[in-house]
Amino acid sequence: MLRNLGGIFAVTVVLLLAGCATTQPVFDVTQAPVVTNKPNPSMDDVRQAVVRAGSTLGWQMNPDRAGHVTGRLLLRTHVAVVDVDYTQNAYSIKYRESTNLDYSDGKIHRNYNGWIQNLDKAIRIQLQNL
Repeated sequence: MLRNLGGIFAVTVVLLLAGCATTQPVFDVTQAPVVTNKPNPSMDDVRQAVVRAGSTLGWQMNPDRAGHVTGRLLLRTHVAVVDVDYTQNAYSIKYRESTNLDYSDGKIHRNYNGWIQNLDKAIRIQLQNL
């Protein structure tokens, strides 16, 4: 009986530790389709949607060249920087760098992935509203 309880305890500890893991593989958005109510959106339309989406979530969005916006999110001591590349037909959100988010070997603090998923959703909403 004690042997079974020890085994159950060991499995419980392992599961709890796995659930507490704070890092996950980096989530990138790759070639998400640009879906709008506007036929043939321009590059400027897509850029404006990307910038509006990020800005509504507290990202500093810098359209630094055609087809590219750099997004920067600062929360307390945490910084996330992403590249948003876009065309009239698709956009991608890629990790560039971070501070205090435990990035290592393609893994990062799980909050980062939530921020990117929120940014992706906000971009889709802004594009849909064109």
